[in-house]
Amino acid sequence: MTTARHLATIDEFRARLTGGSGGGPGLHPDFHLAELATSEDFREDDGTRRALAEEQYEAERDGLAALLTARWGPPVELDLWPVLERSLAGESLPDPWSTLCAHTPELRLWRDDDLWVGLGISRWGEELPLQLLALVTTADPPQA
Repeated sequence: MTTARHLATIDEFRARLTGGSGGGPGLHPDFHLAELATSEDFREDDGTRRALAEEQYEAERDGLAALLTARWGPPVELDLWPVLERSLAGESLPDPWSTLCAHTPELRLWRDDDLWVGLGISRWGEELPLQLLALVTTADPPQA
């Protein structure tokens, strides 16, 4: 997908959540989470392809982040590691945060009126694909 398509996906999610249509078929009424891009897996990799893919996905995220920053100002950097620790300790956390903290180490978040718009890179495991994720939610991020 292109950056323009990524922005269109984010804008579509924003419109759904602010337009009162909620989630729609197959979508959550309080948040939308999209895989904007997914890499190949790294099962037969010596670490080189994964390192290159991480650089590529970080560059894609940063390029998209620059456009979102132009819209809404600098993002909030949300470290999801403490959220994961709380979840593992038994604290019940609402989605999308409980799902994201399991595989996305950090998010860049922008405030858009009553919505949060986020970008992150999912890292499920060393051999598994990377994913560039976009989040639009009405749920406030967890407090540190």
